[in-house]
Amino acid sequence: MMVSKVRGKFASFEGSIITAAQPLESAVSVTIDADSVDTGNETRDEHVRSEDFLATAKYPTISFTSTGVRNDADQLYVDGDLTIRGVTRPVMLNVEIPQFVSLGEGSGKAGFSATTEINRSEFGVTFNGVIPGSGVTLGEKVQIILEVEAELLPDVTAEVD
Repeated sequence: MMVSKVRGKFASFEGSIITAAQPLESAVSVTIDADSVDTGNETRDEHVRSEDFLATAKYPTISFTSTGVRNDADQLYVDGDLTIRGVTRPVMLNVEIPQFVSLGEGSGKAGFSATTEINRSEFGVTFNGVIPGSGVTLGEKVQIILEVEAELLPDVTAEVD
């Protein structure tokens, strides 16, 4: 039918964002607990965790590690490697210019929004259920939308003799 989108989120993840003095030298690394998928429907979530989709028993995490940051025509991009189901592919995140708020003494908050689109079959997610007389139930494209708020920690530098 391919007439509507199913939206979901991951409730458990951890990561780090290194903001360099030169923004294009910044880096990001994220690990997501694939079992924490939440689409608002537990039956669907269990199916998404199954071998048909994320195979979370075998591949418990999804990860992203940046390989570079670039600015092209006033648009910020973060290139990196995304791993789903043990398959790693390069992706490009289209990033809105981040917002930073200082909370004093070197700490603060940063807000980031980013988007990308992947082809799920390139990551080994090839299941296609069929509705009789209607065709496939799933599209190949998966839109990824990230809304991230990160805590900025004071820069700590120690000298060792």
